[in-house]
Order: sequence, then C-alpha cells, then structure tokens
Amino acid sequence: MSDEHPTIDDAELGTLARAATELADGTVLEHDWYAGGTVVDGLPLDLMIEGTTVDEARALLPHVHETIAALGVLRRLASDAVVVAFSTGTPEQHELDDAASDLALETLEASADGTIVLHLIDTCGEHFPEGYWPAVHLGADGQITQVTVES
Repeated sequence: MSDEHPTIDDAELGTLARAATELADGTVLEHDWYAGGTVVDGLPLDLMIEGTTVDEARALLPHVHETIAALGVLRRLASDAVVVAFSTGTPEQHELDDAASDLALETLEASADGTIVLHLIDTCGEHFPEGYWPAVHLGADGQITQVTVES
C-alpha cells in the first residue's frame, strides 16, 4: 500500500489494490484498475475494478456486489450465451450442459460505465484453443450485450 494508492478493504471482496506490473528492467506500470480476488461458492474469482483512485473504484463496488449475488444464474446464462454465439445452428441441450460444466468463471471485470465482463476459462481445453477465452459482456442493466473471444 502506498499513500498515493491506498488499498480498498471490502468485507465481502477482500482487499483490492491498484494493479501494477513490474517489467524486467524494474519499471513499474500502473494500470487503470484495482485488482483483487475473492471466493464465490468455494471457487476463486479474480476481480478487476476500473478506477485510478480509491473513490472511482469504490463507487463500482455496489454493482460488483449485485453481480456476485446473481452469479448462480449468470454463470449458466453466460456459458449458454457462449455456446449460442459460436454454434453454427441451434445448440443441443447436451452441448449447453457440457459448456456449463467446462467453462468456469475466472475473472469479473467492472467498468465505470456500468458494464461487467465475465471472463471464462475452458477447463477441459476442448472448446477454445490454449491462450484464448470467452468473455460475456453485461450491460449496466445486467443483460448480455456481447460475447467475445479474447487472448
């Protein structure tokens, strides 16, 4: 913790710190988000909260709390959306069920405009090539607006 970038301590989410990357030459790059991790339903969840100041990031926490409270439903909606987005036809129920068990939520990213991105990982390696992962974008209203593949 530094005086310039104090941490945020949240009773449910734990400690969030201004994200930074140290390069091999010792240069430190500060990112425009706070990072942390929590456990939801016994599974780890990385958090990325947009903000260059504690106040900016803290303002997003109520929305993050609401999203985490809805993850029981959102996880399945997200995996179904991924299958639908990348299927050539109407997916069969077993394809949706397989994806629901194979695609795990790894990171929740919250942006100042109210959007949330759920970054999923392919736990079996059969759905996406290594180094690629699906991301489900939720609008400020909580509705799925886009499904992408990131690398």
